[in-house]
Amino acid sequence: MAAAHQASDSGSPIHVAALVAYNGGAYNGFQLQANVPTVQGELETALALCVGIQLETGAAVPYRVVGSGRTDTGVHARGQVIATQLPWRHDLAVLMRAWNAHLPADIVIRRLVEASPDFHPRFSALSRTYRYTVTTTSPQGLAQTASQGNVNSEERLPRSPLTASTAFHEPRMLDLTAMNLAAALLVGEHDFATFGRPPQGVNTVRTVFQADWQEVCTNLPELGGRGQHTPQRCLVFTICANAFLQRMVRNLVGTMVEVGLGQRTPEDVAVALAAKERSRSASPALPNGLILEVVDYPEKVDPFL
Repeated sequence: MAAAHQASDSGSPIHVAALVAYNGGAYNGFQLQANVPTVQGELETALALCVGIQLETGAAVPYRVVGSGRTDTGVHARGQVIATQLPWRHDLAVLMRAWNAHLPADIVIRRLVEASPDFHPRFSALSRTYRYTVTTTSPQGLAQTASQGNVNSEERLPRSPLTASTAFHEPRMLDLTAMNLAAALLVGEHDFATFGRPPQGVNTVRTVFQADWQEVCTNLPELGGRGQHTPQRCLVFTICANAFLQRMVRNLVGTMVEVGLGQRTPEDVAVALAAKERSRSASPALPNGLILEVVDYPEKVDPFL
């Protein structure tokens, strides 16, 4: 349970948890790596500045941040959860303002609360939910553009730069029904070795609680000719599981897009899943369409309740 932190005259160490959002386009993933920008690196550097420590280049940070998941290069988050311990004698609202002030514009601390020392963002989690967004041409838009003599039914329409950083664009038509039939096959406990590698160890069994595609409304137009706007279709894949393998979501999306294009059947996905062979997966979808949305915890340990 969240606890209001009282200012401490002693500045003794406190444990805090934070909800973090970021655009991962400029980072080599969440996890700290040498000589490349990472989200964890930015968070730790900014946190050091909050307590008055100016780090020299290459110096070790005094306070480590632990995350709920290691998002890959270019992947975004709306609900990444982190935890750390640091000495702080002021109200947590002051720390949150200071932390955000030292962070780049593409990383934001959304919430900051005091947490139990036993809380671990990764190991305490029950599930994680990711969403992957694909923009494509609507049937109406394709018909509209073809009627204007600008494109035939086989020609690809251009992507929109307005959604390029947070969505993957597939200019061809996608069969949403077929993609949902494939997604339904993923629900339950399965060995997902075909679609990813474990971040640690050898266990590739994961339990998927939800996997589905939905068409959502968007006000952003697709690009047509001068003065013309073709309606854009936006498909969102939501998947919730107890844990994920490396690149698992992107490999699944890449495979289901092939289903939507008629290059595979939903049954082919079931066969690929059962084969447990990486060669049966399609190439991973680009990282820019993927967002870590929510990490859920048991009520008794959730610091944000």
